[in-house]
Amino acid sequence: MDFRARFAPSPTGQVHIGNIRTAIFNWLYTRHCGGEFLLRIEDTDLERSTKQAIDALFECMKWLGLDYDGEVMYQTSQSEHHKQAARDLVARGCAYELNPGQPGSPVLFRLPYDCDSFPFVRACGRVRTELAVDAPFSISRAGLTWSVVNHKGKTVENAAGLAGFKDLRVFDGAGNVIFTLDASNIREIEALVEPKVIAGAAAFEFLRREVFFHDLVKGDLAKPLDGIKDLVIIRSDGSPVFHLANVCDDVTQRVTHIVRGDDHVENTYRHLFLFQALGFTPPTYAHLPMLVNASGKPYSKRDGDAFVGDFREKGFLPEALFNYLSLLGWSPGDNREKMTRQELVEAFSIDRAQRSPAQFDLVKLVNMNGMYLAEMPLARFESEAWDFAGRWEWRASASRELFSKVAALMQTRTKTYQDVNAWKYFFCGELEYDPKGFRKLLSDETTRTALAALADIFERKPSMNETEVEQTLREVESAHGMGACRLNQPLRVAVTGVTVGGSMYETAAVIGTGDCASRIRKTLALGSAS
Repeated sequence: MDFRARFAPSPTGQVHIGNIRTAIFNWLYTRHCGGEFLLRIEDTDLERSTKQAIDALFECMKWLGLDYDGEVMYQTSQSEHHKQAARDLVARGCAYELNPGQPGSPVLFRLPYDCDSFPFVRACGRVRTELAVDAPFSISRAGLTWSVVNHKGKTVENAAGLAGFKDLRVFDGAGNVIFTLDASNIREIEALVEPKVIAGAAAFEFLRREVFFHDLVKGDLAKPLDGIKDLVIIRSDGSPVFHLANVCDDVTQRVTHIVRGDDHVENTYRHLFLFQALGFTPPTYAHLPMLVNASGKPYSKRDGDAFVGDFREKGFLPEALFNYLSLLGWSPGDNREKMTRQELVEAFSIDRAQRSPAQFDLVKLVNMNGMYLAEMPLARFESEAWDFAGRWEWRASASRELFSKVAALMQTRTKTYQDVNAWKYFFCGELEYDPKGFRKLLSDETTRTALAALADIFERKPSMNETEVEQTLREVESAHGMGACRLNQPLRVAVTGVTVGGSMYETAAVIGTGDCASRIRKTLALGSAS
């Protein structure tokens, strides 16, 4: 059998990382199985599915390398096909107008009463329900309506489609059968527009059936048929509802496997019936758990960056984000975390996707991005860092030659391209000091005296290499009774303003020891910063 999976987003703005993770899982699954990865744009929300939103989706997929097979299907182009499918369902008695004869009546898909032969329906035994005293019990083509008393003593109304109540028996308070629903009268009830009230109803029994399917991620799932209502497939304005459009398009595209979020599980129980009514074998399903924050809540913009564009803007690499999202709720079964695209394709197996929600961890993503940057060819790193730095004013006057030296020094210390902004001190002598570091490292008089002596030497030798810088530091420390390396951090603050960075010896050599001397004197002249 051909393997065909699809990514079917409804672009209404920026692309959420949860949605693109679904795309990645579909892509990996399809490429692993040698099938076709299809793209369908569910653009029926005409007010929000703007060209800008759709273009953002395409750009996001291109950036992440999510190529697709064949032509893109736009759901709006299939609208007439959806409406014709609804008309055919009505003609075959599989759907009905809620208000027949009235213009603008919604159309509902009827869950079939005769469904025992369906491969996804099974009997579970008879069930009895006690009704709330004096609460109405009614039945019509739309199903049953009844009330029960809950555990808090409150009367609660319920409703469900006819299909859930095979061989229904309704009893009065004395235990007499006062109404039945079975093969002898189901067609009569299916034609009943106005609800029929069964007076004196005190309880009812029926043969419970359930809808079931095997999910490749969540395992065996089932839901009682008496917990499902008939579903609207055509709105009052004549437009097709998601349920019908989605299933019709899956039939048109001959989709064999559907990988989507587990918020769609409830829809799947209904969609199985739609596939059956349309004469198409239902696809195999895999429902992915949601992404959550550290508190276990659904991950959203309130928790930080939540859209693919945010991460691109913050200087993350597409290959790092792709790698991280691939492992968010899935594991190759070993200890690998940093994996190439090809390694992910070869290792991917949908049954290794986890059933529980996947926690998004920004720290892990940042660290993974740093690993990708560290292993990148220096020429690419320097070029991309230079381009990214174009958003900051200091780069306009920066020397490209000096920038290349800085990139070589800082590559392994860079987690995202956003970190490049911290390189400003290499190109600008007007430093922005870390106040705490200034007070801690530059208030000691011996340290300040040693730095002044160091500046004297740097002025005499303005172009030292890193080895010479290190040797000079050791000599000055010794001359001033300081332990080895005690001058490194004070020197860093004096010439960069910050307390962290690359090797101090290389940093001083890249800045130039002549310029370092000038910076040291400016810093010492400031006195103790508050």
